[in-house]
Amino acid sequence: MSKVTVPKDYSSALSLYDTQKAIGLIKRVFEDNLSLALNLNRVSAPLFVEPQTGLNDDLNGIERPVEFDIKETGGKAQIVHSLAKWKRMALYKYGFHVGEGIYTDMNAVRRDEEMDNLHSIYVDQWDWEMVIDRSTRTTETLKATVRKIVHAICETQKKLKEYYEGLPSMLSQDVSFITTQELEDLYPELSPKERENEYLKEHKTAFIMQIGDYLKSGIKHDGRAPDYDDWKLNGDIVFWNDLLGCAFEVSSMGIRVDETSLKEQLIKADCEHRFELPFHKYLLEGKLPLTMGGGIGQSRLCMLLLGKAHIGEVQVSVWDQTTVSGCSSAGITLL
Repeated sequence: MSKVTVPKDYSSALSLYDTQKAIGLIKRVFEDNLSLALNLNRVSAPLFVEPQTGLNDDLNGIERPVEFDIKETGGKAQIVHSLAKWKRMALYKYGFHVGEGIYTDMNAVRRDEEMDNLHSIYVDQWDWEMVIDRSTRTTETLKATVRKIVHAICETQKKLKEYYEGLPSMLSQDVSFITTQELEDLYPELSPKERENEYLKEHKTAFIMQIGDYLKSGIKHDGRAPDYDDWKLNGDIVFWNDLLGCAFEVSSMGIRVDETSLKEQLIKADCEHRFELPFHKYLLEGKLPLTMGGGIGQSRLCMLLLGKAHIGEVQVSVWDQTTVSGCSSAGITLL
């Protein structure tokens, strides 16, 4: 069910015209900052893939992909949910070396997504992936990369504030690292989302680690597909959003599964049938490079840096009538 939250006395700091100009600035500056920080090269990426390749991201395993038939081939294609697995295959095919990587624009349609201030059926991300080796497949590597991404975000915000006054105060570059189990131990009576909110009230920038596996309580903090992130070596970059008064996820990322963690996680997720898919065979045969990567929400980042109350203020999508009416009455302009 859709839900619209309207902050008290909210009004956009920027006009519609300046909003569009600022979105363009954010995207240009952040791409440069990210590519320099992580040594990434821009590549072209698919909007859709063939389902039998195993390249589509299955998210939590219950979301329905948008699928269509192709007249000329007689086959079917699916609009990607993300490019998590495609990027790793691309690094293999393109012959990238350790310490090098790629980034691209990822556009997706998630038709089962709930609609609220932060969620839309249209998803736009900077998807990135880089080659690592066995010695750097560590928590320390993950944390160092998180710090570089947060720095790139803060540098983008600094440049943005040179052009536009009245935007939100600077984000904190001081990243607090905490696992989902540690969060549960701190706040056992709260839901996973409530735990994030409580923690981010005090620690304004955090990396919530180890997402996908079951906690001691028998629940998951959040869902993750079993065949891209290693559940012990992943997490979400989250900032505190003063305007909405909540933890605000900007990026999901992690070190990817190797042969051992892929087997373990597919069995835990009851997805052994995927062992026969081409992508998974390549991985189990040791043909694919060890990598780490993630997605950074383009609309999410624009929304945070521009102080917008609703994601529809920075992206064009389709909304239900409750959202349209609620935003209209609150003076929130949907693109």
